[in-house]
Amino acid sequence: MPDIRIHRDHQLGLAKARKVAWQWAEEAESKFDMSCTVIEGETSDTIEFTRSGVNGRLIVAPDHFDLDAKLGFLLGAFSRTIETQIEEALDKLLAKSQAGAGVTAAAPRKSAARTAGKTAAKTAPKK
Repeated sequence: MPDIRIHRDHQLGLAKARKVAWQWAEEAESKFDMSCTVIEGETSDTIEFTRSGVNGRLIVAPDHFDLDAKLGFLLGAFSRTIETQIEEALDKLLAKSQAGAGVTAAAPRKSAARTAGKTAAKTAPKK
């Protein structure tokens, strides 16, 4: 299976990076019918995402994002296009946050499941 690996450095800190990651997860759920699960940790978070033909995770750290995804056979033919779309979406959210325009003090709507620490992860229901 083709792999997609994306690394983005940032200077947001964990709290703002979480907000950016939540926005990314919400977009992935609505635009690409992904199921996203957020596992919050003390020093970093993990967003696990899946749908038919795709599974992966986004590591959210105070100073970087690391995304790894595996594409199934059918989507593998479109790996470059998919990677470009993911990069553009993440870069757009990062640019808005770093400019101070996109992240507000209020928490964004959270449709993805959220867990804290080592508790069991729950998957968000399909819309």
